[in-house]
Amino acid sequence: MELGDLLVTYIEQLGVEYVFGIPGGAIEPFYNALARSERRGGPRAIVARHETGAAFMADGYARNTGKLGVCCATTGPGTTNLITGIASAYENHTPMLVITPQTALSNFGRGALQESSCTGINTVSLLNDCTHYSTLISHVDQFEQKVATAIITAVNASGPAHISVPMDIMGAPSHTQHPSYSLPTVLNKAALVDHEAVAQLVKELQTALAPVFLIGNEADEAAGLILEAAIKLGAKIIVTPHGKGLVSPYHPLFRGVIGFSGHESAQQLLQDKNVDKIFVVGAHLGEWASNGWDQNLLNSRLIHIEENENNFTRTPMAALHVRGRIKSIFEQVNQALDREARDAPVKPPTQPNINNNLKKQIKQFAVDNEKACFSDASPIKPQRLMYELPKLFPPNTHYLADSGNSFSWATHYLHPHDRRIAGDRVASGGFFQAAMEFASMGWAIGGAIGTALARPGTPVVCIVGDGAMLMSGQEITVAVQEQLPVIFVVLNDSEYGMVKHGQRRTGAEPIAFKLIDIDFCAFAKAMGINAYVVESPKDLQEIDYKAICAQRGPTLLDVRIDREESPPIGLRTKILSAST
Repeated sequence: MELGDLLVTYIEQLGVEYVFGIPGGAIEPFYNALARSERRGGPRAIVARHETGAAFMADGYARNTGKLGVCCATTGPGTTNLITGIASAYENHTPMLVITPQTALSNFGRGALQESSCTGINTVSLLNDCTHYSTLISHVDQFEQKVATAIITAVNASGPAHISVPMDIMGAPSHTQHPSYSLPTVLNKAALVDHEAVAQLVKELQTALAPVFLIGNEADEAAGLILEAAIKLGAKIIVTPHGKGLVSPYHPLFRGVIGFSGHESAQQLLQDKNVDKIFVVGAHLGEWASNGWDQNLLNSRLIHIEENENNFTRTPMAALHVRGRIKSIFEQVNQALDREARDAPVKPPTQPNINNNLKKQIKQFAVDNEKACFSDASPIKPQRLMYELPKLFPPNTHYLADSGNSFSWATHYLHPHDRRIAGDRVASGGFFQAAMEFASMGWAIGGAIGTALARPGTPVVCIVGDGAMLMSGQEITVAVQEQLPVIFVVLNDSEYGMVKHGQRRTGAEPIAFKLIDIDFCAFAKAMGINAYVVESPKDLQEIDYKAICAQRGPTLLDVRIDREESPPIGLRTKILSAST
């Protein structure tokens, strides 16, 4: 057994099935171990086309399994190519193990090909600023301790950790045939709760006259329990852009998304002076999640409930901070609310006929330009496209929206037919996901592949702009190779749309947004991918969606959208204007 095999065994301990990356000379000992692992049915390699794509795939896999995402690359440019994907995972709190090699220790300082040590392009130092742990393993006796430290750090810090292993160390014989540590035992999520703070939280909930729940994506494990509490209290519900996929758009208490491309009804709730308490759950309140640092939110009405204590740095003004595992907190909250209901009648929910309301698929919020959702115009309106997608795909479809206008249109206008009201949930991932903190173009392409591997048999729709497709579109061939039913919906307007419309809104010079016309249908077919051109709502309706969801392999829709339709990006342009 080589140390590479031991590393694979630690990954397997955690139930991880895939390692995403691109091979190379220096990391060959690790790929040798992956080859041996695959032959015995253990973790196997998924070969990306660019290392950033590999990190995006690991990100998508981690979000949708609750497991560790694992990616790797070779020395030099292989490692530096990973950085954007690692930084995205860091900003979006995705646990990830990053594995890179070094040239042999004996060659350090001699100018070896792609040398990445402290005497070359120091990749351990380069990754320091976008990981929670970055280390060189320079001796066989360090190996297990540093591997364990990296994995524990990645999981507990909800972000990337990096180990860099010289090729002679990775290929060295292991001192042991079995791991010395049981990492699942160490990483078992304890029901840690600040009981004093939870008792105060219950009092705040019981005495709130007009409460609002603001849910972020880090509350995914507890989403059903949070909604259960909201129903008992009749609390209105809004979400951050990242939390959009956790709440049914047809939930009778739901009032939409705040922040970038959000809904006016959610904005009005924050401005409503009758709202006496805002309970923020699992949301790292950056620009998007805080509605552009809205002072209607960031004040003493706020009560912040978090697992990740680093998120409290954004809310020192909150009246109460509640630390602990969110699922455990809301289990106790619901038990307390149930006891109160038995002891004395509580105020009825504001929406008493919840199930009937859901059956009618009634939204309690409005979109900006609803008329465009029903337009038969050609080229197709982006609003109409987003309105139609949930009607065309099965209810269990997972949507990923890329940075730029793709995210903007989807956040505001795409509403999956989610019928979940409360109760138990899959512990990771919602029906809609994005990565808007670092906002890397192309994230959704790799993320969709990781999602499809995480959720076999489930349709995955990747909504991506033509600019991002030109950056990272080669990754769609991974979906071909792995026979994944990912549907890539390309918003084709021959421009960087958000740049153009942002320039128009802010009065900037109209420059550097034009792209050439690309036939993405032909692009996809050249790679052996089933593809269609969509120019009108009629074209959209003529596709057999049942067939493309059932096939073994991806589909691409080249959607020629109306490029003059302005996306709902008012908050972003307002912030940009205020910054100049």
